[in-house]
Amino acid sequence: MSSGKPWRMGLRTAISGLALAAGASADPVEQLANGGFEAGQAPWWNTANLVPTTADGRLCMDVPAGTTNPWDAIIGQAGVPIVEGETYELSFDASSAPGPIVVRALVQDPTTYATFTDRNPALTPVPQHFSYTFTAGSSLPGGEVQFQIGGASSAWVLCVDNVSLLGGAPPQVYVPNTGARVRVNQLGYLPRGPKAATLVSEATTGLPWQLLSEAGQVVASGQSLPRGIDASSGLNVHEIRFDAFHGRGAGYRLVADGETSHPFEISASIYQPLFADAMSFFYTQRSGTPIDGAIAGAAYARAAGHLSVAPNLGDYAVPCQPPEVSLPIYGEPWTCDYALDVVGGWYDAGDHGKYVVNGGISVAQLLAAFERSGRAERAVGGALGDGSLRVPERGNRIPDVLDEARWELSWMLSMQVPAGKPLAGMVHHKVQDNQWTGLPLAPANDDRVRELHRPSTAATLNLAAVAAQGARIYARYDRAFSAQLLAAAKRAWDAAVANPALYAPAADGASGGGPYNDSDVSDEFYWAAAELYLTTGERAYQKAVLASPQHSAPVFNVDGFSWGTLAALGRMELATQESRLPDRARVRRSVLEGADAILAVARAQAWGQPYAPLVGGWSWGSNSQLLNNLMVLGTAYDLSGEDKYKNAAIESLDYLLGRNALNLSYITGYGEVYSQNQHSRMYAAQLNAELPHPPKGSLAGGANSNIEDPVAQENLRGCVGQFCYIDEIGSWSTNEITINWNAPLVWAAAFVADQQSCW
Repeated sequence: MSSGKPWRMGLRTAISGLALAAGASADPVEQLANGGFEAGQAPWWNTANLVPTTADGRLCMDVPAGTTNPWDAIIGQAGVPIVEGETYELSFDASSAPGPIVVRALVQDPTTYATFTDRNPALTPVPQHFSYTFTAGSSLPGGEVQFQIGGASSAWVLCVDNVSLLGGAPPQVYVPNTGARVRVNQLGYLPRGPKAATLVSEATTGLPWQLLSEAGQVVASGQSLPRGIDASSGLNVHEIRFDAFHGRGAGYRLVADGETSHPFEISASIYQPLFADAMSFFYTQRSGTPIDGAIAGAAYARAAGHLSVAPNLGDYAVPCQPPEVSLPIYGEPWTCDYALDVVGGWYDAGDHGKYVVNGGISVAQLLAAFERSGRAERAVGGALGDGSLRVPERGNRIPDVLDEARWELSWMLSMQVPAGKPLAGMVHHKVQDNQWTGLPLAPANDDRVRELHRPSTAATLNLAAVAAQGARIYARYDRAFSAQLLAAAKRAWDAAVANPALYAPAADGASGGGPYNDSDVSDEFYWAAAELYLTTGERAYQKAVLASPQHSAPVFNVDGFSWGTLAALGRMELATQESRLPDRARVRRSVLEGADAILAVARAQAWGQPYAPLVGGWSWGSNSQLLNNLMVLGTAYDLSGEDKYKNAAIESLDYLLGRNALNLSYITGYGEVYSQNQHSRMYAAQLNAELPHPPKGSLAGGANSNIEDPVAQENLRGCVGQFCYIDEIGSWSTNEITINWNAPLVWAAAFVADQQSCW
């Protein structure tokens, strides 16, 4: 998962050193010189591969083919003063020949490449006027206005005119287009499953509603239930329920208060494709192998990333960080005298880093989905077998989910410190670039130095847990790999016991990758002990489970578990897997109690979502927190058979698929209006029309009250809960894609697709 995203700037040829020193004012004040190009080119500078000319008061230039990144060709003006708290309007006229061509228009710090605004206008042969408003979050005496125009496969011509940066502009209020006030699951509903919608209306009494067939016939009707002001959205809302309608078909619409919803389907099979598409995300995220367009889709075919093929420096022999930049261990400078072959695994998120703790929870949830398919009484047998997914290994007599999970598991094994070395058996926390890279950037074009970061107890226990879990699952299909996993899990456990407090520090996220810091690993110890006990039955691991403070603690937080809080995952494994744990009955009851608390949250929400944090606001990756709560509800149903848990789990997906304040499906390709500009270096159509949007089945991170990136800060200040989201590629804190957000989506889709009683 990414944090800061500074942009790399290409080499430049200065045309003039002239800079306009204009301060902020109550009245709009122009910050740029010669934005109309009446005086020629100065003080605009450009990269050496451009030869701008002025004609008819415009600046035009041939943009060459063969560049890779937007910043490989730039026209800009330096020395632009920026004042914190001031609102600016960046505007210009521009055209492309041919078109459309997506470029980057930005105001940035030329030293750190941090952006004040970063926009992506789509130019056409007909000149257009573009205008963007932003409020500066910091001051800078010498900012830069840039047009980054590289990255196109064919040569083209840019013309630009009337470039202006006005200080003292009135703030622009971002108002999302939320469409009709009747919000539904835009994918649809199961015939005999729960069916609910939300109406946004100022009315305080119930309103009539009608369910229309595709032909426009009224097939059901009723009165809405007023729910008052919803805290998660700040909207006055009503609930509409049509559970009693069991018809089937496509093109249904709900009508209420003069508004008509998006169309949706009622069918038994609506969730089967979602499982396969959500799983396919992992194949397209694979590192160290070419992605086959015949499997992933032609738009997603790409060369293998991070092999020793220029410009990659490769993951075959990655060294540890040098001591001058790495963080100390036990007060002493740290590095290592070895290099590891860490080819493979999944790219974690929108960047090219690979992180063990994100890999751990992701693999665990994929393996849990597979285990459930063979264990749960109400699971559809064989649904997750060989041939069920689009993977290269299809047809090898091994279930495809296990083929995909093995890709990451094998990489996690490679991150373990070798025998005979200091901290042997521990696991390196992550491998990543030594500096941030910009967007877009194909993995095969990444030229940064790759580095291993110091081992951590959390990463080590993640390997211990998922390797132990994998060992019992793969034993049926590959005994050698199963034995390798179990041996690695035991080595990791012993190493973690010997180094119980080697924490990943928050400071290890300044450049090139997220820190994934965690200073409480009692939950990882509990989870790892649980998996080792369930696989081996050994008394030492049972003792570690029973002695853990997490074993008697209420581990099911209604705000959801995550990569840093994993006790709930261990508890659910102990509840669902057969063992001789002395208090297994109590453990199973605790899952139901946790699910009851989550169920209470869901029932209190007019949108039906099992997630609504009151303290601290909505978190980064809130959609995954919601799905992790769905996993608890689904597990409670498997343990008890009580329909209340099943129905709440099914209804939880409504929120992700459009029944929310934004009237937006957060799953790419699902619904009428869906997220498609998630933060990613590979899937960057918003930045380059020649690149694809994220693949179908990709989950966006979702509302984040902390609005931690410049795009969110520019547009979402003062947002309430669900409105703290924007479908812009630059919003890494609300709109990134990650493996640990798609993994619980896989579990959820598999669970819901299994509910035959709702067909």
